[in-house]
Amino acid sequence: MNAVEDKGEFINNITLGRWDTVLRQVGQFKFDESKMLDLYEQIVFELIESNEISTAKMLMRKSHVLRLMNDEYPERYHVLEDYLSQAPSTQKYTSEERRIQIAKRLETEIIVGPSSRLLTLLGQSLKWQQQQGILLPNTFYDIFKGKMAIQKAEDDAFASQHYISIKFPGKKTYAECAAFSRNGQYLVTGSVDGFIEIWNYMTGKLRKDLKYQANDSMMAMNKSVLCVQFSHDNELLATGSSDGKIAIWKVQSGICQKKINAAHSEGIASICFNSSGNQIMTGSYDQTVRIHGMKSGKMLKEFRGHTSFINSVLYSLDNTRVLSASSDGTVKIWDAKSTSCLYTVAPQPTIEKDQLNPIGGLGNASVQSIIPFPKRPDQYLVCNKTNTIFVVSIRGQVTKTYSHNIKTGSDFIAAGTSPQGLYVYGLSEDSVLYCFQSTTGSLFGKVKISETEMIGMCSHPLSNNIVVYDDTGLVYLLKAP
Repeated sequence: MNAVEDKGEFINNITLGRWDTVLRQVGQFKFDESKMLDLYEQIVFELIESNEISTAKMLMRKSHVLRLMNDEYPERYHVLEDYLSQAPSTQKYTSEERRIQIAKRLETEIIVGPSSRLLTLLGQSLKWQQQQGILLPNTFYDIFKGKMAIQKAEDDAFASQHYISIKFPGKKTYAECAAFSRNGQYLVTGSVDGFIEIWNYMTGKLRKDLKYQANDSMMAMNKSVLCVQFSHDNELLATGSSDGKIAIWKVQSGICQKKINAAHSEGIASICFNSSGNQIMTGSYDQTVRIHGMKSGKMLKEFRGHTSFINSVLYSLDNTRVLSASSDGTVKIWDAKSTSCLYTVAPQPTIEKDQLNPIGGLGNASVQSIIPFPKRPDQYLVCNKTNTIFVVSIRGQVTKTYSHNIKTGSDFIAAGTSPQGLYVYGLSEDSVLYCFQSTTGSLFGKVKISETEMIGMCSHPLSNNIVVYDDTGLVYLLKAP
């Protein structure tokens, strides 16, 4: 329902070109498609003529309305692109007459919402949120307390059915990383062009209940976002970029709470919070693992010993140990307090004489990631670029392996688990998702995702959903049939 308290003020904001206010309002409305296209087109034209080039670019990149224009009316969208590339100083489109025409068209779809309809509107809002996947079906919600039931973990099943895809706009835009929040409510992606977006994993659409995303005001970093991770309470989001910087965001507001500009000298490949949320740990291409204070932003500890890129870092459940995975082919387990290395393990299948490893040398294959194993507090899933996935204990012992036994062309690049840990997933370089039974190690099933090159994957902590993303800008969402 397109309801406002003061219709006159809404129309006046359009005629005066108060576009920041207008965008906040229309993000919650459902207007006729042609009218929305006219409005957003006018806004972009005026932003360009006001020399607000970066804002115009972001609106064109992120607005769902302008994405629709690009898909359905490409010629019209190309006019905007051409005008943006010219960046004229003259005001060809900025005029009160054009604004008034747009305002008159929108006025017919606006109604004034009396306060007496508050409960009705609340009920409609909850129904809409269920349709959008923000509230799960049959979820009880107390409108007076503002609370809903916590989602419980599903019984495990093989997530083999592709049900929807997310397509990033542009030929060179794609997700570098993705992660679910611990409560399962949010799916976040970090892209090669620096944007950080939170999605509804059930619909594949941006979460418009987050006002900043509804207003196309996205979280963003200056360089490629290489890693993302939520805090334990799901309220904060940590992101690391290719220029060695950290940003901490408030999920509900999209506000950047903290920036650490000199966290590392090279790109940050992995990031995580400790359990209390007062420290951030990062692993970098500069071959170091570092712990930073949330309040001070200063480096508190540094772990040195790896001889190549750090690809993944993780705290143990009790925060007394730090685990790190590197392209040097090893997993190191450190004492979190003293920073001394307690164990070094190279979880590798047998390599034949003179056989080259995936990083081009003789020896150990690059370790891509370390993942906690559900319901096994001292066990961790380790993925390296071989045909085998390993389970490693907190004492550095390999306790289990999972392999498809294909010798070449199908090495694993990412891994995950089902919610209860009954299944282990492995994503191979030839775009096949393998599913193993965790107890027996036997192959349960597999599914071909696409013919494109995959970058990574993540698994939902409470439901049988898998997210896989490639280098063409596609994010594939899978569920159990």
